[in-house]
Amino acid sequence: MKESTRVLVALGAGVVGGVLIGASGSDSLLRAADAIAPIGALWVNAIRMTVIPLVVSLIITGVASATDVKAIGRLGGRTLIVFLLLIVGLAIVIMPLAPLVFALLPAHTGAAPALPAGAQEAAQSVASSGQTQTFATWLMSLIPSNPIAAAANGAMVPLILFTLLLALAIVRSPDASRATLVGFFRALGDAMLTLVRWVVMLAPIGIFALVLPLAARAGATLAGAIGFYIFAYSVASLVATALLYPAVAIFGGIPIRRFARAALPAQLIAFSSSSSIASLPALVESAEQGLGLSSRVSGFVLPLAVSMFKIAGPVSWTIGALFVGWFYGVPLGARELATIAFAAAFLAFAAPGIPRGAFIMLTPLFLAIGLPAEGIGILIAVDALPDTFATVLNVTGDLAATAIVARRDPSENGMSS
Repeated sequence: MKESTRVLVALGAGVVGGVLIGASGSDSLLRAADAIAPIGALWVNAIRMTVIPLVVSLIITGVASATDVKAIGRLGGRTLIVFLLLIVGLAIVIMPLAPLVFALLPAHTGAAPALPAGAQEAAQSVASSGQTQTFATWLMSLIPSNPIAAAANGAMVPLILFTLLLALAIVRSPDASRATLVGFFRALGDAMLTLVRWVVMLAPIGIFALVLPLAARAGATLAGAIGFYIFAYSVASLVATALLYPAVAIFGGIPIRRFARAALPAQLIAFSSSSSIASLPALVESAEQGLGLSSRVSGFVLPLAVSMFKIAGPVSWTIGALFVGWFYGVPLGARELATIAFAAAFLAFAAPGIPRGAFIMLTPLFLAIGLPAEGIGILIAVDALPDTFATVLNVTGDLAATAIVARRDPSENGMSS
């Protein structure tokens, strides 16, 4: 059985088994499902431990191997333009369609619906965190005072900027020093990819252990308005993901079927782990082996993409705002939705690399359009299941952006169909 087939079987078994456990209502079965969750967490940690050295080695190898520094600047410019155009294009599609979906929910009368479990605590946690994100604080955070600490804390954007500066310094180094450093980081990247392949061999076990308790717990929430929100968010993420396939065919020159085959391994890891960062090694394999993209392009674009390109922003923020507006009886018009879409297109790049960082960005935005900040607690409380689909969208967007950037790169010649 092929690796991807074994992973799909494990994923299906986890979903079906979890749904059956949730439907049974058995506390002992729920405890048994929860008992295997640490196995899945260990598997995700095994992948994540390779990410930092892999990111550093890919960027340095891709940048420092170039003989023309201006070519790297042009590649970076094209990358940011593609990121922005994909997010804006998705926002234009989602903004008019999402209100039509939520029009299916009947307006509630009388007392507001009961908050889902954990919503109150989540809202208080965000409100009491004391963390605000302004343009000034975001700008100051871009250059790390301690790159080792940035790596340890998972602050990917500052780490990537430091790595880019280091790579440019290596380009300007004497030939002997440059060859030594590039050779070292290329060897480090090869070793990390080998380690990743070992971890991926255990993917069926890890994915089953992650998905089973998630499906078992989610079964109880898929009812009523909360279930409608989860369903709408998940389906919208899948629809947005599907839109990326023809976009890659049109602007990246890659047939839909080929792109779908290449994206599947990273999508499976994204769905089970809810982590774009954990999907990076699989994305590198997909880009270079599945799509035939050059390591220079994939090594530069993919680390940037998983760190700062959140194409799911227009979907999650728009649908989340509409649901909170329905929940509290606050209607959202075209102006409010346009504000959400604009914020999703631009502020997502500045989201802090901390837990619930996107929700911290959402807090002042909710206040600006008249929604109570407490509504963010609702989104956090029910985020586990739809976030898996949003992560699949983000990862697919990362690979799609890389393919489109490669098509526009004059030195890219590995795009045969």
